[in-house]
Amino acid sequence: MPTNEPLNRKLRMALVGGGRGSFIGRVHATAAVLDNRAELVAGALSSDPVRAKESAEDYDIAPERAYGSYQELIEKELALPEDQRIDFISIATPNFMHFEIAKAAVEAGFNVICDKPLTLDMQQAEALLAAVEKSDVVFAVTHNYTGYPLVRQARHMVTSGELGDIMAIRMNYIQGWLVEKLEDSDQKQAAWRTDPKRSGAAGCFGDIATHAYNLGRFVTGQFPENISCHLRTFVGGRQLDDYGHAVITFENGALGTVTASQITHGRENDVTIEVDGTKGSLSWRQENPNELWVRQNGKAHQLYTRDPNAPFMSEVAAASCRLPSGHPEAFFEAFANIYRAAYDDMCLRISGKKFETTDTLYPNIYDGVEGMYFIQQSVASSNDNGAWLPLKHQAARR
Repeated sequence: MPTNEPLNRKLRMALVGGGRGSFIGRVHATAAVLDNRAELVAGALSSDPVRAKESAEDYDIAPERAYGSYQELIEKELALPEDQRIDFISIATPNFMHFEIAKAAVEAGFNVICDKPLTLDMQQAEALLAAVEKSDVVFAVTHNYTGYPLVRQARHMVTSGELGDIMAIRMNYIQGWLVEKLEDSDQKQAAWRTDPKRSGAAGCFGDIATHAYNLGRFVTGQFPENISCHLRTFVGGRQLDDYGHAVITFENGALGTVTASQITHGRENDVTIEVDGTKGSLSWRQENPNELWVRQNGKAHQLYTRDPNAPFMSEVAAASCRLPSGHPEAFFEAFANIYRAAYDDMCLRISGKKFETTDTLYPNIYDGVEGMYFIQQSVASSNDNGAWLPLKHQAARR
């Protein structure tokens, strides 16, 4: 497990996106400073320069570092002395802006933490991968569900062989907030997520199925082989899918399913993963994140709770906890664990030490590219009536 490389200062952060009305921008800002290892000092918080500067007040960003665009942010931060300029840029904009901002930041030498999905399309994803590989920057993608302690515990149990050979993986993300056509109102989040020009080729599958798929890859370490997908748009007049189901074959012979919905009445953010092995099975649910169930035929069901002092917890899972058992930890803490892991590599880079990009505790550029390939192949398969298509990509290095 990476260890903290101490610096004699906090890392300096800039936020792009996250202006008034944003959900994920505030999450990034909160998670980034949770462990007191970073401070938010600059931002370009909106594509509207006036709104960007007004929003800076909400984050206590000084007026002189409240920029009207990401281009201005990069230019003026580079002009500052090295001991004052930012160390990394967090990107919390709609999908269609990720590529241009991330590429500019990487080429300027800034570390990046980017919201998912990585880019608008696969061509952009591969271009960004090439830029990152030419640089020495740390690049993280906030598939934040991998930050939960018991998700990391599940990963340890699977990869250490406790479940035996993996036979099946069920990955689900079920919501209901788009069962009505909110994009026709002034609902900001619905408007861009259902617009192919801003969201990309997929709606529900690009927005939330990517999280479920990444979670399954993280927990099991299994490499995908092929996919057959069916996407549907049930709300009349909507341009992108609001429901979908995919079947995935893995190289080891396991069978996986990904189901995502944004039109299921009464469901909120129900992310679940279930893994079946030859020696046992496990299940975890994001809405009850401090519990992990492990089952074996003929034995009492085992309930693992989030307890950093318990002997059954792996080193990584225990180190991902901040509170004693019984005090719930959830979304912000998991999100902060992605930041904390990325910070470890940022500190190594600043100290002039090497870090590995290909196998990190935080989701990295390769995970981001693989997620974009999942979206592309899901849409292509659905457009071909569920045809089986390859899902193996060279970026799958975990």
